[in-house]
Amino acid sequence: MKKFLKVAGLLIAGTLFASTSFAQSTKYKCMLQMTSYKGEKAYVVISLIKPNGTYEKTLAVLGDDKQWYNTLKEWYKFQTKTKEKVAAVTGASIGGGDRAIRMLDIDASKINAGYKLRFESAVEEQKYFTSEVEIPLTTAGLAEKADGKDYIRTVKIIKAL
Repeated sequence: MKKFLKVAGLLIAGTLFASTSFAQSTKYKCMLQMTSYKGEKAYVVISLIKPNGTYEKTLAVLGDDKQWYNTLKEWYKFQTKTKEKVAAVTGASIGGGDRAIRMLDIDASKINAGYKLRFESAVEEQKYFTSEVEIPLTTAGLAEKADGKDYIRTVKIIKAL
Protein backbone atom coordinates (compact mmCIF):
# COMPACT_ATOMS: atom_id res chain seq x y z
CA MET A 1 0.00 0.00 0.00
CA LYS A 2 2.82 2.41 0.89
CA LYS A 3 4.49 1.65 -2.42
CA PHE A 4 1.23 2.39 -4.26
CA LEU A 5 0.86 5.75 -2.47
CA LYS A 6 4.45 6.69 -3.32
CA VAL A 7 3.93 5.84 -6.99
CA ALA A 8 0.60 7.69 -7.08
CA GLY A 9 2.20 10.72 -5.42
CA LEU A 10 5.05 10.72 -7.94
CA LEU A 11 2.59 10.46 -10.84
CA ILE A 12 0.55 13.39 -9.55
CA ALA A 13 3.67 15.49 -8.93
CA GLY A 14 4.99 14.62 -12.40
CA THR A 15 1.70 15.58 -14.02
CA LEU A 16 1.63 18.93 -12.21
CA PHE A 17 5.25 19.63 -13.16
CA ALA A 18 4.66 18.72 -16.80
CA SER A 19 1.58 20.91 -17.09
CA THR A 20 3.42 23.96 -15.74
CA SER A 21 6.75 23.46 -17.49
CA PHE A 22 5.55 22.87 -21.04
CA ALA A 23 4.28 26.09 -22.55
CA GLN A 24 1.60 26.01 -25.19
CA SER A 25 2.83 27.10 -28.59
CA THR A 26 0.93 28.46 -31.55
CA LYS A 27 1.80 28.04 -35.20
CA TYR A 28 1.98 31.10 -37.45
CA LYS A 29 2.48 31.42 -41.19
CA CYS A 30 5.14 33.96 -42.03
CA MET A 31 5.21 35.31 -45.60
CA LEU A 32 8.31 37.17 -46.78
CA GLN A 33 8.29 39.19 -50.01
CA MET A 34 11.77 40.21 -51.15
CA THR A 35 12.67 43.36 -53.09
CA SER A 36 14.06 42.91 -56.60
CA TYR A 37 17.67 43.39 -55.49
CA LYS A 38 20.57 42.24 -57.69
CA GLY A 39 22.94 39.55 -56.50
CA GLU A 40 22.99 36.17 -54.82
CA LYS A 41 20.13 34.73 -52.81
CA ALA A 42 19.67 36.18 -49.33
CA TYR A 43 20.13 34.37 -46.06
CA VAL A 44 17.46 35.41 -43.57
CA VAL A 45 17.17 34.41 -39.91
CA ILE A 46 13.96 34.87 -37.92
CA SER A 47 14.67 35.05 -34.19
CA LEU A 48 12.68 35.46 -31.01
CA ILE A 49 14.16 38.41 -29.11
CA LYS A 50 13.74 38.83 -25.33
CA PRO A 51 12.45 42.09 -23.82
CA ASN A 52 16.06 43.01 -22.90
CA GLY A 53 17.10 42.78 -26.58
CA THR A 54 19.00 39.48 -26.44
CA TYR A 55 18.31 36.38 -28.50
CA GLU A 56 16.13 33.65 -27.02
CA LYS A 57 15.54 31.26 -29.90
CA THR A 58 15.93 30.80 -33.64
CA LEU A 59 12.51 30.31 -35.26
CA ALA A 60 13.59 29.91 -38.90
CA VAL A 61 16.67 30.06 -41.12
CA LEU A 62 16.30 30.73 -44.84
CA GLY A 63 19.59 29.42 -46.17
CA ASP A 64 20.87 25.90 -45.63
CA ASP A 65 24.62 26.20 -46.29
CA LYS A 66 26.28 26.54 -42.86
CA GLN A 67 29.35 28.05 -44.52
CA TRP A 68 27.46 31.36 -44.90
CA TYR A 69 25.91 31.55 -41.42
CA ASN A 70 28.78 33.77 -40.26
CA THR A 71 27.50 36.52 -42.60
CA LEU A 72 24.55 36.89 -40.22
CA LYS A 73 26.96 38.31 -37.65
CA GLU A 74 24.86 38.97 -34.54
CA TRP A 75 22.79 35.80 -34.84
CA TYR A 76 25.93 33.76 -35.55
CA LYS A 77 27.49 34.93 -32.25
CA PHE A 78 24.37 33.70 -30.43
CA GLN A 79 24.21 30.48 -32.43
CA THR A 80 27.85 29.51 -31.86
CA LYS A 81 27.65 30.33 -28.14
CA THR A 82 24.46 28.34 -27.49
CA LYS A 83 25.10 25.55 -30.02
CA GLU A 84 21.39 25.74 -30.83
CA LYS A 85 20.25 23.03 -33.25
CA VAL A 86 18.63 24.70 -36.26
CA ALA A 87 18.35 21.85 -38.79
CA ALA A 88 14.61 21.44 -38.16
CA VAL A 89 13.89 25.12 -38.92
CA THR A 90 16.27 25.53 -41.87
CA GLY A 91 15.29 25.80 -45.53
CA ALA A 92 16.37 27.27 -48.84
CA SER A 93 17.69 30.81 -49.19
CA ILE A 94 15.52 33.36 -50.99
CA GLY A 95 16.31 35.41 -54.10
CA GLY A 96 15.48 38.94 -55.18
CA GLY A 97 11.79 39.35 -56.03
CA ASP A 98 10.90 35.95 -54.55
CA ARG A 99 8.40 35.03 -51.87
CA ALA A 100 8.75 32.45 -49.13
CA ILE A 101 6.41 31.09 -46.51
CA ARG A 102 7.71 29.62 -43.26
CA MET A 103 5.82 28.15 -40.34
CA LEU A 104 6.84 29.65 -37.02
CA ASP A 105 6.18 27.88 -33.73
CA ILE A 106 5.78 30.61 -31.09
CA ASP A 107 5.27 30.05 -27.37
CA ALA A 108 1.92 31.68 -26.55
CA SER A 109 3.28 33.06 -23.26
CA LYS A 110 5.71 35.30 -25.22
CA ILE A 111 2.89 37.24 -26.92
CA ASN A 112 2.13 40.61 -25.29
CA ALA A 113 5.10 40.03 -22.93
CA GLY A 114 7.68 42.41 -24.44
CA TYR A 115 9.20 40.00 -26.97
CA LYS A 116 9.72 40.70 -30.67
CA LEU A 117 10.56 38.91 -33.89
CA ARG A 118 13.78 39.97 -35.61
CA PHE A 119 14.52 39.32 -39.28
CA GLU A 120 18.26 39.47 -40.01
CA SER A 121 19.44 39.38 -43.62
CA ALA A 122 22.65 39.09 -45.59
CA VAL A 123 23.57 38.73 -49.25
CA GLU A 124 27.00 37.58 -50.39
CA GLU A 125 29.37 40.53 -50.99
CA GLN A 126 26.63 43.02 -50.05
CA LYS A 127 25.28 44.63 -46.90
CA TYR A 128 24.24 42.83 -43.73
CA PHE A 129 21.19 44.03 -41.78
CA THR A 130 21.01 43.07 -38.10
CA SER A 131 17.37 44.09 -37.89
CA GLU A 132 16.00 44.33 -41.39
CA VAL A 133 12.54 43.93 -39.87
CA GLU A 134 11.48 43.87 -36.23
CA ILE A 135 7.91 43.03 -35.27
CA PRO A 136 6.62 43.48 -31.72
CA LEU A 137 5.26 40.14 -30.54
CA THR A 138 1.90 41.62 -29.62
CA THR A 139 -1.60 40.90 -30.82
CA ALA A 140 -1.55 44.20 -32.75
CA GLY A 141 2.02 43.71 -34.02
CA LEU A 142 1.24 40.29 -35.46
CA ALA A 143 -1.82 41.68 -37.27
CA GLU A 144 0.18 44.36 -39.15
CA LYS A 145 2.19 44.01 -42.33
CA ALA A 146 5.81 45.06 -41.68
CA ASP A 147 8.13 46.72 -44.19
CA GLY A 148 11.78 45.78 -44.56
CA LYS A 149 14.75 48.14 -44.91
CA ASP A 150 16.49 46.66 -47.95
CA TYR A 151 16.31 43.04 -49.18
CA ILE A 152 12.96 42.29 -47.54
CA ARG A 153 10.03 44.25 -48.97
CA THR A 154 7.33 43.05 -46.55
CA VAL A 155 6.58 40.48 -43.89
CA LYS A 156 3.07 39.32 -43.06
CA ILE A 157 2.28 36.93 -40.22
CA ILE A 158 -1.02 35.13 -39.72
CA LYS A 159 -2.13 32.51 -37.25
CA ALA A 160 -2.19 29.07 -38.87
CA LEU A 161 -5.45 27.16 -38.78
